[in-house]
Amino acid sequence: MASKRVIKTDKAPNPVGPYNQAIAATGEMIFASGQIAIDPSTNTLAHEGDVEKQTALVMSNLAAVLAAAGATFADVVKTTIFLADMNDFGAVNGVYAQSFDEATAPARATVQVARLPKDVLVEIDCVAVI
Repeated sequence: MASKRVIKTDKAPNPVGPYNQAIAATGEMIFASGQIAIDPSTNTLAHEGDVEKQTALVMSNLAAVLAAAGATFADVVKTTIFLADMNDFGAVNGVYAQSFDEATAPARATVQVARLPKDVLVEIDCVAVI
């Protein structure tokens, strides 16, 4: 049986978004590859130039991958967000937050990269434990 425990300390900075400082987890691990804004019904890029719509599709794609493994966002213990432009952090954070309960949200890293596949604006991967 999987367990997930939020780790918090006042000896490190508080998170600046819907994530926690760390998560301790036991169980079967699922490593979901990075998802981008590809519409699974057409297998083509969607929402060019709209980071919020791209993020919503990325989260939908991640949810589908997790579901195929028998998991949900509640099982996610770590995410990485890759941004083409760190100025999109707030917009991405707003959409991302809709998928997680802030009290139990996963640990997270967010980085700006030089370029993403198909020149998308955002890519997100995750690790879940069931």
